[in-house]
Amino acid sequence: MNSAESRPESVRLALPKEAASIADLQYRAWQADFADTPDLLAELEPTAMTEIWHQAITRPPVAACRVLVAVDTENRVVGFASTIPCEDPDAEAGADGAVGEFLIEESVRNQGHGSRLLNACVDTLRADGFTRATWWIRSTDDDLRKFLTESGWAPDGSHREIGLADGSVRIKQLRLHTDISDEPARA
Repeated sequence: MNSAESRPESVRLALPKEAASIADLQYRAWQADFADTPDLLAELEPTAMTEIWHQAITRPPVAACRVLVAVDTENRVVGFASTIPCEDPDAEAGADGAVGEFLIEESVRNQGHGSRLLNACVDTLRADGFTRATWWIRSTDDDLRKFLTESGWAPDGSHREIGLADGSVRIKQLRLHTDISDEPARA
């Protein structure tokens, strides 16, 4: 392929050099998503975020922790996700995986990047031996919830609140799940 030809849009494992792009995308998204919670934004530090993503890519805590990126035709990171073993108290070890982070740059949403990234997350979790996937989402994120439920995910009734240790910021979340086993579920 010569340099004049564009590459196809795709999803792949993140490269260490992309940690800064991932952190920048996350930082900008969180500034928009949490503009009404300045205490939370005050905790964000782009350099530290980059180091966290670099470590997640190069030295994950366990082998089944992966960082995926969605790239456009210029090979620019336009989205990312992480897949991890599910650490919820009710998780079945070895069977339950989770999508830990998932973000598509706002300017390129509804162009297929989210669907490609979601499919890659499921494929990655399945390849790591998981048969169920879970995903915690903000209770107010109706767009993400609609996207996931249209893709076969469903709420499982679990709820939680996360936030700053001092209680000044609380974010309500609900958990969705889906069967990702190779064998279809039997009724």
